[in-house]
Amino acid sequence: MAEILNPERILPVADLADSRLDEYLRLSEANLRMRTDVENGLYIAESTKVVQRAINAGHVPRSFLLAEKHLDQLTEEFNRFPDAPIFIGDDRQLQDLVGFHLHRGAMAAMNRPEPLDLDEVLEASSRVAILEDIADHTNLGAIIRSASGLGVDAVLLTPKCVDPWYRRSARVSMGTVFDLPWVRMLSWPEDIQTLKKHGYEMLAMELTEDAIPLNEVEIKSGQKVAMILGNEGRGVTDEALAAVDRTVIIPMYREVDSLNVGAASAIAFWHLCSAPR
Repeated sequence: MAEILNPERILPVADLADSRLDEYLRLSEANLRMRTDVENGLYIAESTKVVQRAINAGHVPRSFLLAEKHLDQLTEEFNRFPDAPIFIGDDRQLQDLVGFHLHRGAMAAMNRPEPLDLDEVLEASSRVAILEDIADHTNLGAIIRSASGLGVDAVLLTPKCVDPWYRRSARVSMGTVFDLPWVRMLSWPEDIQTLKKHGYEMLAMELTEDAIPLNEVEIKSGQKVAMILGNEGRGVTDEALAAVDRTVIIPMYREVDSLNVGAASAIAFWHLCSAPR
């Protein structure tokens, strides 16, 4: 280990009051962390795979936190960022620090990159997913993983949507959130007009009287399409529905009226992205 890493970088977690550990303190307090992490230009990457994917996407770590037994899993990443301290501890120390059992290898405190420009993202894309007020981090991570894997070009988030870089969202996405462009919109649903100016047909997945089956939506070559997926409880807001071009539904059987938004998103993305561009 000493031959690979400077031993002075490896710092035992001896005192939970150590200010250098503040970025990892009480990670289980989601509502508090989402606000303070964004304000401090920080996010926490959880699991070895997510840490590696974030770094490969060009993100810069402030520090690493892991059990000593996992040190050899991130040797390359440690060497790429020689100024980032490496905190190690036993399972009990790490649990006392972060607020839950850390069993996925490692964590890293990462600098948040600058946000992307909405107009630039829309200009470069042709298939866009809009997530309106998604409240559950697991759902958001699953949606982003489907969007990335099925060919969506970018994801747009409304102001009240949870944070894609919150550790649980990023982990469930398997780190794909670092590869897929996303933008948090500042004005909703007014920003629908911005998408229309860029030539997007606006669809919303919602059970309305005039909704058409998703499989009947024909997408022509060269056409730009955006799909709105609504909040887990109330669905797409009336204000957004009033501004879209069409509403769509997934045909269902056995009196089942809807799917979880994560499952529904995968079906919608496959249909949108399988059409010629």
